[in-house]
Amino acid sequence: MKAEIIVLGSGTSMGVPTLGCRCAVCTSEDPRNRRTRPSIAVTWNSGGAGRLVVIDTGPDFREQALREGIRHVDAVLYTHAHADHILGLDDLRPLSFEYKPASLPLYADAETADVLRRIFEYTFSPNATYPNRARVELRHLEGKEAAEVHGAKFQRVPLMHGGLEVAGFRFGSAAYLTDMSAIPDESLALLEGLDVMIIDALRPQPHPSHAAIPESLLWVERVRPRHAWFTHMSHEVDHEETEKGFPANVRLAYDGLRIPFEL
Repeated sequence: MKAEIIVLGSGTSMGVPTLGCRCAVCTSEDPRNRRTRPSIAVTWNSGGAGRLVVIDTGPDFREQALREGIRHVDAVLYTHAHADHILGLDDLRPLSFEYKPASLPLYADAETADVLRRIFEYTFSPNATYPNRARVELRHLEGKEAAEVHGAKFQRVPLMHGGLEVAGFRFGSAAYLTDMSAIPDESLALLEGLDVMIIDALRPQPHPSHAAIPESLLWVERVRPRHAWFTHMSHEVDHEETEKGFPANVRLAYDGLRIPFEL
């Protein structure tokens, strides 16, 4: 089944340009160096209709959705509960209003779901009275479980983000592995035969909870996808300069990038 990944955001938690910074990347005129907070959308056709799943709704989700013309969402998958991945949940409200009486499904592990319930209490509380709250429903997705959305399987892939277990996702011939410093051995089997791998590559220097670019290149060698795209990049990464010398199958993602693949 033909499908497409839309890179909604390819930046780190502070975004690029970073507030208050006047470095060469933050002041660059290269549009690929302008990075909103990390997120993707996956689109395909099923049952005569266009389908779309979002992975993470960060603080920039509204602008990302407007930029890419997103008018309908079939499900949202959450990787973990850090602010740059969840704080745009409230912007799902107008996209969820069509779900009546049903609800837009949100998939998250128990820890992430607990954080979402606390932050968005006015949305999830059984006593909530706000009439225009998002019509959403939390569904737990743990370990190596998979979510089925209109004939497409989204397989949770456990990753390590420093000392925190987070979720990557495998869908068809592609995988999205943002916010990770290591891939457990038991998760590597879930990544065999990839055509497309989108993977964390924060900066050139080591970081305690993110893969640095040299480490990401080693993960590419180990997983051996046909094509790899780096994401979650800081203002220490200049697009043009960093890509020089990369293997032919490795490139930097950028906001608005569209990647075809088989779902």
